[in-house]
Amino acid sequence: MTVTVTAAVAVRRWAGGVRWYLRELTGEAEYDRYCGRHRRHHPLAPVPTRREYEVLRTRHREAHPQGRCC
Repeated sequence: MTVTVTAAVAVRRWAGGVRWYLRELTGEAEYDRYCGRHRRHHPLAPVPTRREYEVLRTRHREAHPQGRCC
């Protein structure tokens, strides 16, 4: 019984690590961090949707091309 529980915990931990890695890799976690920061600094303002966030991020990157070759 203990071995089964330990294996289940290990699999769950491994799956959580894979999920974290994929969220960081795809940028999904970045949007979540942005939403948290936005809520802390602007509690009364509505949080931008994912699409609005991507547009804002793209505009910012185009206006501030630091360290990019193209």
